[in-house]
Amino acid sequence: MARYIEQILQPGEKVLYSTTLHGIIYLPAVIAWIVALGCFVMERRAQTDGGNMAWLSLAGLAAIGAVYWTVKAWFQRWITETDVTSLRVVHKEGFIQRNTFEMNLDKVESVDVDQSILGRIFGYGNVTIFGVGEGRKTIEMIASPLQFRNHITAR
Repeated sequence: MARYIEQILQPGEKVLYSTTLHGIIYLPAVIAWIVALGCFVMERRAQTDGGNMAWLSLAGLAAIGAVYWTVKAWFQRWITETDVTSLRVVHKEGFIQRNTFEMNLDKVESVDVDQSILGRIFGYGNVTIFGVGEGRKTIEMIASPLQFRNHITAR
């Protein structure tokens, strides 16, 4: 399946920069996998049959949650595209129901980047694009937000 940006490029328009959601969205899944593994290890160390079943049940519940959060994060990254072309900024979310945001580069008034301490360390953040007469759009948890901003503001 072709990327959304490839389907909507105008003649002479080129993709300058592409990004997606940062891998930090997998953090809940990673934590759940660690909890599941810890519960499984505790099940192996339990001395009673009741203790074994309790730890095994907790490990199973944590593993089910981990699978859910892993698939959810993967799907969210797969259906999200954020691109800067030679003419505009394009952000697409959704699979069946699609939400898109497009703004011509000459209509961009300013671009703000918000990063937490962890965001600065791991390279993710929120970017808010302010347009002249076109409102604003905040794109959350994208990878390399400073590079993204630089490609929008560089002319």
